[in-house]
Amino acid sequence: MEEKNNFVTLINGDCLEALKNIQDNTVDLILTDPPYNLGNFMRDRQTNLKKMRDNFFGAAGWDDLEYDEWVQVMDQFFKEANRVLKKKGSMIMFMSLIKVETIVKLAVKHKFYYKTTGIWHKTNPMPRNMNLHFINSVEGWIYFINESKTGTFNNNGQALHDFIETSVAPSSEKNYGKHPTQKPEILFEHFVEKLTNKGDTVLDPFMGSGTAGVVSRRNGRKFIGIELDEQYFQIAQKRIQSVDIEYNLFNMDCLDVI
Repeated sequence: MEEKNNFVTLINGDCLEALKNIQDNTVDLILTDPPYNLGNFMRDRQTNLKKMRDNFFGAAGWDDLEYDEWVQVMDQFFKEANRVLKKKGSMIMFMSLIKVETIVKLAVKHKFYYKTTGIWHKTNPMPRNMNLHFINSVEGWIYFINESKTGTFNNNGQALHDFIETSVAPSSEKNYGKHPTQKPEILFEHFVEKLTNKGDTVLDPFMGSGTAGVVSRRNGRKFIGIELDEQYFQIAQKRIQSVDIEYNLFNMDCLDVI
């Protein structure tokens, strides 16, 4: 299923297939949080699953690829990402720190220039196994430029660190449903504001519940989102539509569902 207007395109389908239908050199920023390939690994390591949240990603079923298969998928993703992203376009990809080296190698293979690996620190993380080991309160993000060493960077003369600290996504951002790895809007907004300009196009090929779309539309950017899971797609669809209605960003009567 595809929902489309002049400002938003939402596709419920496989990322690699959907990317093939996006024109070359049309995207300014890819902002995404793909599967970390940790599902099987995390299930083997948990010791108090009964205390875990009900929608723990390790039991969700969408992060269960074998490592070699996951690498192949990500390799194909970077190939398509290089094609659709403009030269000097940016990519921010959230990723487990233990997979950063693999991701960087794949990206460089497809003409992405590696800028840095940053950290998102959660001020209120889930206190899993807190009496057994250190609480996991950080996730990594990787910053790339496509076929160049520099791109849009709206720092307004400020020194911006690669360490970002926020709470996890609050309940107010889950009115239409929950996603087990949902990122807070303020976190994604940071990247949209710094790495794009008004009217630019942001793509999230692993859209989840649509946070990238919400902040893109709120800040006057066009958005393309792809999500395989129908339930999460519907959550994203409702969230993004609610923003466009609230800010009167387009006439809902003009929206086409294909």
